[in-house]
Amino acid sequence: MRRFFLFSLLATAAGLSFSAHDAALAGQPLAEPIIIRHAFGETVITEKPERVATVAWANQEVPLALGVVPVGFAAANFGDDDGDGLLPWVSERLGTLDAAPPPLFDEGDGIDFEAVAEVRPDVILAAYSGLTAADYETLSLIAPVIAYPEAPWSTNWRDMIRLDSAGIGMAAEGDQLIARTEAEIAAEVAKYPELSGKTAMFITHLDATDLSVVNFYTTHDTRVQFFADLGLEAPASVVAASKGASFSGSLSVERVDALDDVDIIVAYGDNVLYEAMKANPLMSRIPAVKNGAVVLLGSDPLGTAANPTPLSISYVLDDYVAKLAAAARKSAATPE
Repeated sequence: MRRFFLFSLLATAAGLSFSAHDAALAGQPLAEPIIIRHAFGETVITEKPERVATVAWANQEVPLALGVVPVGFAAANFGDDDGDGLLPWVSERLGTLDAAPPPLFDEGDGIDFEAVAEVRPDVILAAYSGLTAADYETLSLIAPVIAYPEAPWSTNWRDMIRLDSAGIGMAAEGDQLIARTEAEIAAEVAKYPELSGKTAMFITHLDATDLSVVNFYTTHDTRVQFFADLGLEAPASVVAASKGASFSGSLSVERVDALDDVDIIVAYGDNVLYEAMKANPLMSRIPAVKNGAVVLLGSDPLGTAANPTPLSISYVLDDYVAKLAAAARKSAATPE
């Protein structure tokens, strides 16, 4: 009875519906095993997991979005302004579920296998991660592991939800979450028709004192993939640089003319970086820089959420899309 009450409480908070039959499945043999194929082979789950742990960035957001509080997950290591290990949308969701934060794993030096083992998980979610084969093998000694489908750190937000929700026996609820999120994104993007047809490039790790190399995310990175959700297109120059499996690339600034098809630039940095870009005789020739069509992101929630995750999308969607739309309008201006 206590287990059914807990499931009912979490389901109500999440806007989901569970029956006594659903709740009774936790820890019980499944009619058919769950088989999830991933980069390291396949994971077979024969019982509905009751104790869910997650490692790496953001995987905890899938069970939380579905009303399940993990028994442990990774502490935030970027964008955590108050130092409590929780990003604001995670704190907000825990509050909605009236749940205290569980043990947080310090992954500053890699996965803390002992900490993960201590929470005695039935399953470990890592669909969006950079697990190595050794990491996967060690975690698998603790509990079944849901790893990424193809390459490290390249799982888009939809697949993160699909894989992680399947791993906890909630695939149907995961599909519903995807549909709701897609509808929310579409409604927001519809407010800004100026985004349609514009190209966007995500530049990263630029040094304002040395702009000899332009570093950027390729189409394998989730930040760039999110542009398509927001009505933007990848420039042909970025597509051409994305033929391998890497989620990042670089281009000598002497070849900056290859970026003539970039309407909007999104970059981590501040106005010091932007002024340096404008002052650089080569980088200033990029159309987006000429027109001021640059969206600068810091280590605040908006900068963190540019890498889309199940809970962060709703949290920053209106602000992010508005900034991109403002840059799109500037991209139509006549360069100075």
